Amino acid sequence: MAPANEAPFPPPPTQEWQEKFTDAVLATPGVNVPRPAVEAIAPFVNRPKDLITRASHDTPARLRPERVRSISTNAGNMVVMTIPLVGYAGMVWERNERQSTAWQSPANPISGPSRALPPLRSWTVHSAQGEEMSFAALRTEVVSRADLIAVVERAANELGTRDGDRPYDLQEDLALNGQIEPCLYVAQQAVITELAEASESEEARQDFWGWAAVRGNNRTMAKQSLFGLTSAEVLTGVPMEKLGMGGRDVSVNPSFWSKKISERFNEEYRRAAADDDVSARAYRARMVAVVDADLVIGSPTPKRLYQIVQTSNRRDHVHPPLQFKPNDRARALGRTIIGAYANEGILDPVTADVLTGDLPLSELPGMPADAPISVQRDLRSMRLLTEFFPTEKETARRRAIRAALSEPPPSQLSRDHVNQRLRAWSALTSVSFSTPWNPRVADVLDVKTAREGITLSERTLTQLLDEAETDVVAFDELLLYRAPNWLAAFDIVEADRGSMGAQRVHAAASEDEDGEEVALRIRRGTANALKAMRADRTRALGLLREIAATMDEGRDLPRRIDSDGDTVEGEASRDWFNEVFPKAAAVRGRIVVKADPGATAPPPETDTAAVARLLREIGATIDGLQEGVKLVPEFLDEVRAHARAAGIGRPLPETRAAELVVQLTQISIDLRELPEMVLSLGRESD
Repeated sequence: MAPANEAPFPPPPTQEWQEKFTDAVLATPGVNVPRPAVEAIAPFVNRPKDLITRASHDTPARLRPERVRSISTNAGNMVVMTIPLVGYAGMVWERNERQSTAWQSPANPISGPSRALPPLRSWTVHSAQGEEMSFAALRTEVVSRADLIAVVERAANELGTRDGDRPYDLQEDLALNGQIEPCLYVAQQAVITELAEASESEEARQDFWGWAAVRGNNRTMAKQSLFGLTSAEVLTGVPMEKLGMGGRDVSVNPSFWSKKISERFNEEYRRAAADDDVSARAYRARMVAVVDADLVIGSPTPKRLYQIVQTSNRRDHVHPPLQFKPNDRARALGRTIIGAYANEGILDPVTADVLTGDLPLSELPGMPADAPISVQRDLRSMRLLTEFFPTEKETARRRAIRAALSEPPPSQLSRDHVNQRLRAWSALTSVSFSTPWNPRVADVLDVKTAREGITLSERTLTQLLDEAETDVVAFDELLLYRAPNWLAAFDIVEADRGSMGAQRVHAAASEDEDGEEVALRIRRGTANALKAMRADRTRALGLLREIAATMDEGRDLPRRIDSDGDTVEGEASRDWFNEVFPKAAAVRGRIVVKADPGATAPPPETDTAAVARLLREIGATIDGLQEGVKLVPEFLDEVRAHARAAGIGRPLPETRAAELVVQLTQISIDLRELPEMVLSLGRESD
């Protein structure tokens, strides 16, 4: 154990050295962070004297060269300093991509159940001549200190539920081994818009400067937990009771409260060392008493600072170290693509910000002023779709998206590559809705179309809904590119997530022709749902029209649709959908589709339309085979895991196992003939 007289928790620098450090940072070439931001971090800096050069008669003191570096990202460049800070410095960031779905987006035109984040913008001031000047910091506004605390605390809570599949306890790891990689922080000012009242011991504060974790949110929160602090307290003030002092007040002066923290923890550490108490909080916090941190202190394009710092954060979601929630990760992936386009000048900043969800839908160029909600959402979603699947002529987009996603050439895109883009599109589409959904619902596009790129018709959503009854192309466009997200938005369908997360769907009961009741577990993918809708065009089109009307009228759920395509009493629930658009169910070895006897037959199909439809179905079926083959090993692994947990030594009877092997063998034999059959369609017929 360490000597009992050791004091690992440093006090804050003197006021004189805080000022010298601030001056030196601001005198360093390339630095344009606001002075108050540096002053806010100065009390947490360890030994600032070691970080700056000596001033000479013609050169002011600056940061030592080895402490400063420039980082280049797809969105722009930033200047970063690496300095030692006390372990509890910094704050979690409410705009961390991992918790994107926890907050309502400005791109959602309808107020939803989630709280909206306060608007964020670059930090600017006006010169004496009225010229706007931008600095390397961010600025947000909240009504009160209580609102600011609520935002930061919720960000921390949401972060705790999104820690991913971490195979170890992060807080214990930090207590035992310390921090290995520095966190990255950006300066952010929160301005209080209502007049604050002073307490007995502190002056009223109308703004709070914090350094938000762009990377390392979990580590920031875990380090603070070791000290018994929260990000909200570090930002807005520490309760006196946590400083060993009486009263209900808080101290908003970090030079004061960090000194008290240092004194208390050093005293506790000495007692723990003397008593050999390794469980004492001061002993557990000793490994993070001081840690290195990267702080963004400059950028040649400060107005794009938010996009610049988010680039590295989003990159973590393209190749994530942990399994984050599907929608959060897919949103970050989509924003990476949009960011790459904006950086290349392919998209203008306003369009890019609407597509990422940072600006309202009304800001999208070309958006009609009187567009209903369904049309607003649709224009943004379809723009995202075509951006993510550029055609052969759009070489700049193809080059940019390939680099952003580390993909092979378009002609070599696989099912996984296509699904990755589809999920990014679906997740960013969900930004305009009140509740996010699993973006796997969008895994319905065939690989061939994805490789070629998507070209939509020039028709508006309103025109498509009007013409789809007699126009196969219009109906297909609605079914492929609107139905999956719309159905998911109103919880009518859900992504079939395979064995690792299959839905817990209510069992439905039906009777076969012999009167025997057969329990069916309705577990269907989106492709199956769309196939059922295609078989009953009148009701399907009626449902799509009703969903659009539900959006426009601000209702919670769409109504049910009868066989004539008209609305009837009752909500269009998932159970209702599965009943009127039945899934193909295997019963006694046969495939039985229970069609609605009252359904109106679709218009006669031409031979040309039939060829196009069948080719699409062939592609979808082959894609389904590929996905199914991948699912079988997952099913087997999960069966083993559950059987082991239940103490079942042999989960599958030997005879049934042999039957399945015979079935698999027959499938493999049948598959051998398919390649030649497919190739034959590519040859000229006699």
